[in-house]
Amino acid sequence: MIAWPTHIVAAAGYVFDKNGNMLLVKTNTRGWDCTGGQIEVGESVEDGVLREIVEESGVKASVRCLVGIYSNVGINTWHDGKTPIPTKVMFDFICDYIEGELTTSDETSEVIWVPEETVLGYIAIPALQLRFRNVLQFNGHVHYSSYITQPEFKLLSDRII
Repeated sequence: MIAWPTHIVAAAGYVFDKNGNMLLVKTNTRGWDCTGGQIEVGESVEDGVLREIVEESGVKASVRCLVGIYSNVGINTWHDGKTPIPTKVMFDFICDYIEGELTTSDETSEVIWVPEETVLGYIAIPALQLRFRNVLQFNGHVHYSSYITQPEFKLLSDRII
């Protein structure tokens, strides 16, 4: 029997408005973050990130460009302490606001626009700080990084691709 590798594929949308503000959502598990989540079966990565943006914030956006690809290669367990969590591959996109009123969801308790220069002050998790920094400093080159988040954040690789 072949044991096929299992990965979670996820996408994150860093949405900017015309004034240079970034959309932030306060999540139940990660604190302040961008919108995003797992890609569903039969869904493209871009369609998935746009769906997640609407679901978590009420905002309709368009994908501008890919900014980063990340692998969380840590071997972790779910909140039950037993169920293994697969390796996660995440695609980060810079997105542009189209329309919509800010609305919370089952996954978000607050949704706000934040001036670009103050965004990092909201982000507490080291892996997310890395990813947000790469978005804020984006110069047209896509980053690839691999890391682990438990027991503490450790960057394993970081390069331009």
